[in-house]
Amino acid sequence: MDLTVVVVLVVVIALFFDFTNGFHDTANAMATPIATGAITPRVAVATAAVLNLVGAFLSTEVAKTVSGGILREGDGGAAVHPELIFAGLLGAIVWNMLTWLLGLPSSSSHALFGGLIGAAIVGSGFGAVNFPVVVSKVILPALLAPAVAGLSAFLCTRLAYALTRRYDAESGEKLTQRRRGFKYGQIFSSSLVALSHGTNDAQKTMGVITLVLIAAGLQPTGTGPELWVIAACALAIALGTYAGGWRIIRTLGAGLTDVKPAQGFSAETSTAAAILASSHLGFALSTTQVASGSVIGSGLGRRGAGVRWGTAGRIVVGWVLTLPAAGIVGAIAAWGADLGTAGFIIVTVLAVGFIAVMFVRASRQRVSHENALEVHAAGTAVDIPPKSRRRELARASRERRS
Repeated sequence: MDLTVVVVLVVVIALFFDFTNGFHDTANAMATPIATGAITPRVAVATAAVLNLVGAFLSTEVAKTVSGGILREGDGGAAVHPELIFAGLLGAIVWNMLTWLLGLPSSSSHALFGGLIGAAIVGSGFGAVNFPVVVSKVILPALLAPAVAGLSAFLCTRLAYALTRRYDAESGEKLTQRRRGFKYGQIFSSSLVALSHGTNDAQKTMGVITLVLIAAGLQPTGTGPELWVIAACALAIALGTYAGGWRIIRTLGAGLTDVKPAQGFSAETSTAAAILASSHLGFALSTTQVASGSVIGSGLGRRGAGVRWGTAGRIVVGWVLTLPAAGIVGAIAAWGADLGTAGFIIVTVLAVGFIAVMFVRASRQRVSHENALEVHAAGTAVDIPPKSRRRELARASRERRS
């Protein structure tokens, strides 16, 4: 098949993946401020879209990790050609769409990495994958970042409640504290998450497009993304954030109604800090995992909260399955594309047909908690009893001590 046609197809499908990444991850930044009433859904989605666009221009370290780290290309490396990258993108998009429809917690980033790795192994062997980079800049951040963000959110929530606790000077009774300032602070912290999301997730698609340009000999090995690539990816993820965020945002109310402004502010600040630090270091982490860890950590930081371990386990299963499952889909697509022009066309038609079916089914299904993302699931994983129940538990505790 003509190389120019393949390169154009890869660029188009990569930008479509970037678009799906946008509507898949809108909730990461705007779930908690919408749930607490700090910002309206329409303003939240528009703000996230604009800040994703801006964030995409602020860093290219993650893009360089994808284009020149995970897969070996050029002299001294295995042959990574555009058809393999195309197959990897198909694997990522198919898994992304399936998990979005089923409501299975997943990571767009790990779907991309899994698809590329699976396609590269089938097409060029294990030598095409730079496993030390995969471990150091993908696997380890996936394990550590959610835990670090969760711990940070836990400590920040405890600190926030401790600093704003008030007591009556005479009776010593605890006074009602509405903590309204945190609600306004959430506007800033959620915006920071949206900005940081652009610095990390948009970079991955930039890296893929740069990788295919290098593989096709249209760009020197070891160079970063060109300006037109940065602009195109920034625009794609921004449009996806705005256009696709509504379906997901509408599902968040029931799962996150227990989130209070102090918790939301703590979770968002921790999420943004983890993502920005990772972007600076070139770690291609999952922003959804980080956001989920922060939400759970902030919930546990609020006294009286518990964990619904079944829901938390479902989140972890989604995290674990994504990379290998997308890898299998990418490997199958690479095997089909390797059969020649006919195989390439068949794989493309099947993938496009599958994606179309997912969109049609999604449009027919009622939007509910069953097709929400990780941040929604993370909110339901934290069990916070109602105020009356907390009072009963406190009274029982005092009676036991006496």
